[in-house]
Amino acid sequence: MQRVFLPHVGRFALLAALGSAAAASHADELPAPVQALANQGLTIHGQFDAPGGMRGFGASVQGQDMAIYLTPDGEHAIIGTLVDSEGSDMTEAQLDEHVRAPLEAETWKLLEESRWIQDGDPDAPRVIYTFTDANCPYCRQLWQQTRPWVEAGEVQLRHIMVGILAPNSPALAATILGADDPSAALHRHSEGDELSPSAQPRDIEEQVYANNQLFEELGLYATPTSAFQREAEGGTVRIDRIQGLPSQERLIEMMGSEAP
Repeated sequence: MQRVFLPHVGRFALLAALGSAAAASHADELPAPVQALANQGLTIHGQFDAPGGMRGFGASVQGQDMAIYLTPDGEHAIIGTLVDSEGSDMTEAQLDEHVRAPLEAETWKLLEESRWIQDGDPDAPRVIYTFTDANCPYCRQLWQQTRPWVEAGEVQLRHIMVGILAPNSPALAATILGADDPSAALHRHSEGDELSPSAQPRDIEEQVYANNQLFEELGLYATPTSAFQREAEGGTVRIDRIQGLPSQERLIEMMGSEAP
């Protein structure tokens, strides 16, 4: 697993960059104690029902989600986990519904809007985003491992090209993105062809910079990092991710089936 060390931002780091728009939409309606926490840097994502006359708010800061409970008098806020008389956690499910699920949907949208290279049938039923550095041998190994699914038309990989591992990584990423056929250029490089960096237009360089920013803002630290959707209980669609080269078991989970 090729690693680049960035600040650690918590258990749910994939969501670290998100939620400012949601915070803005709540800013005028938040009770004073909750607004005070927002002013200190917490992002408030929404409300949920809480017992004992309290009001619950889902929040996050630097990728760490948390619950805020507003006391019945509206004058005080408590951050923490609420348990019932049997000691059962009453907070976890609320955070999952009101913070993680909507932020994962926003994360997927950010990945869709990034600058990526298509690898596979555009009509493939399964889409996987993977952050790829041209200097990463594990990215090339993942490329090789995924060929059965890609070539069978079952999976489309979308490579978000980043330049983070070596001084020439940004230039190599820009060279691939700026090629006449980026998919073919990535294919050749992944099969072992030598790649020499070449000067690219400013807009291509900015695409690499934007991808690097997305990588960092999502709290990622390794290439490849892959994100894929999975169906959770109740039929909801959630996002899972794998940082680094997946095990065979995780590869099958990511691909959605055994190799064709």
